[in-house]
Amino acid sequence: MKTIMLCAVVCISSLCVAAQQPADSLERRVPLTEAAVALDGAGAPALEATLRTTSLNGADDSPVTNIRLVVKNSSSISYAFVSGLVTFYDASGIRCGEGLFKADALAVNEAFETDTPGIRIRCAPATWRIIATNLLPRALPNVPALNTAESTGSITSRSSLNLIISVDGEEHPIQIDKPMVLTLGNTQRRIIIREAP
Repeated sequence: MKTIMLCAVVCISSLCVAAQQPADSLERRVPLTEAAVALDGAGAPALEATLRTTSLNGADDSPVTNIRLVVKNSSSISYAFVSGLVTFYDASGIRCGEGLFKADALAVNEAFETDTPGIRIRCAPATWRIIATNLLPRALPNVPALNTAESTGSITSRSSLNLIISVDGEEHPIQIDKPMVLTLGNTQRRIIIREAP
């Protein structure tokens, strides 16, 4: 009975471990001539990279220390900042070099060419992959929609909007370009709200 229980525990454990491994991950290793894909947190393709550097024959005594790659935003989200890791593997599947890449303000379908600081490729790589480590989406300002008068089809002006700020339950009317004085603790603070240029 103990033997049967032990076998059952081992089988269940191996199934749990196998369930943790993705069956067909898109962040897989690809040949150097193919595009590598990085996934976002939801498992959707976010970045796609292709190598510009073609000579990658490194060795322990003379590693390749500089490569160029083109990274494209293949998602439907614009990013304020992206960074990731590029990893190279030899023919046996052993990791033999990795480096970082990053970029600011990456729009949808926009690509950028970059290098990978700190990389040291110590083999003649056969495959590679990229992983997105940071994908910071660009936040759009929350602009309230202007009310439209359905009967006349005209747009209500900004000066007629009723804006109120609530501080600890105390409501204060807001007027654009007009100072508002709030008492916070023992000090008074003057706040002016302006429209962005």
